Amino acid sequence: MGGTERLAGGAGTILMGQEEHRQNPDGPSFLRPLANRRVLVAALLCVLGLAACGGGSETETSPELPTEFGDGPAAELDEAQPLLAAVEVSSDAPLVVFLGDSISAGLHLPSEQAFPAVLQRELFARGLPFRLINAGVSGDTTSGGLARTDWVLRQEPDVLVIELGANDGLRGIGVETMESNLREMVAKAREAGSQVLLLGVLIPPSYGAEYSDAIRDLYPALAAELELAFVPFFMEGVAGVPELTLPDGLHPTAEGHRLMAENVEEALAELLTPE
Repeated sequence: MGGTERLAGGAGTILMGQEEHRQNPDGPSFLRPLANRRVLVAALLCVLGLAACGGGSETETSPELPTEFGDGPAAELDEAQPLLAAVEVSSDAPLVVFLGDSISAGLHLPSEQAFPAVLQRELFARGLPFRLINAGVSGDTTSGGLARTDWVLRQEPDVLVIELGANDGLRGIGVETMESNLREMVAKAREAGSQVLLLGVLIPPSYGAEYSDAIRDLYPALAAELELAFVPFFMEGVAGVPELTLPDGLHPTAEGHRLMAENVEEALAELLTPE
């Protein structure tokens, strides 16, 4: 066994999205090549179950509400939440990279409360330690994720967790484009020798039921065809639950992230369990 790593954000953890976003909302160019993205506010609120889902134009915005997934006023952190102890992870433990948006980044929360860090602690306790790179970037889409994939894969991850697509759906991006981007990310990861865990996405029918159904069906179909590890809806039991939502009205609380970690835990554990 090698030595142990103590990295930014806790032992065995590197943050590649959230901390940079706090200092530069558009993110560094190598992590967020596509900036100034806008989304339909009503659709965003609907995807978390916080507003009634109706029709609407892609250009509709409200000056009183965030206009981007991951945008908006900073939520007040719960000062009663204790800082969580970091884990000591061997430098030769498997490396897991989360390629995602503001949900993976744990926007408005301390980095150790984001669900990827929660997963790291939970699986460490089960005897499945892993090093973590959290490459969650607020507002990112599958196109943005694809643009960052080559850099992410240069870190030589054992597992690439793809948590992207909600922002595509909120902007009405074509399902064909989403599918192409996801396929290319998977192909690149496999070519680099990484396993892939795909996290499924659901969106409201703001652009019509046909569109939302197509996105709903895309993820399980792709996972089955490409034989991917898959979690159908990793925000199950969290999205739309007021007490699990921060004061910004959009993002999960620390408890919400803990529950999302539970939703993902078994699928990631299976990939990390030696054969």
